[in-house]
Amino acid sequence: MPNGRLEVNLVEAKGLESTEFFCSMDPYVILTCKTQEQKSNIAPDGDTAPRWNETIVFTINGHVPEMHVKIMDKDTLTADDFVGEATIPLEPVYEEGYIPPTAYNVVKDGGFKG
Repeated sequence: MPNGRLEVNLVEAKGLESTEFFCSMDPYVILTCKTQEQKSNIAPDGDTAPRWNETIVFTINGHVPEMHVKIMDKDTLTADDFVGEATIPLEPVYEEGYIPPTAYNVVKDGGFKG
């Protein structure tokens, strides 16, 4: 079983569908590997093309087949809005040691959202 560190370079999103009517979205990302969950910083006024440029590190114990990525919009007075999600297979990490920079489709309700 693989053990070690998984470093995720969270760069940006493009073409997200806005959840706001009168203002810009403030997106953040929740990354989940099995039972571990980590949140990115909020990209203030990132709206439909947020940039995070941050590294998030997971400690991996055993085989983790995929990472789940959920994009949320931070709201002050109401619950945060779900923007979309993606699933990233981690098998290339085990086989090659890394995944080259890759764009992933963000989906919500079965449709492409970014």
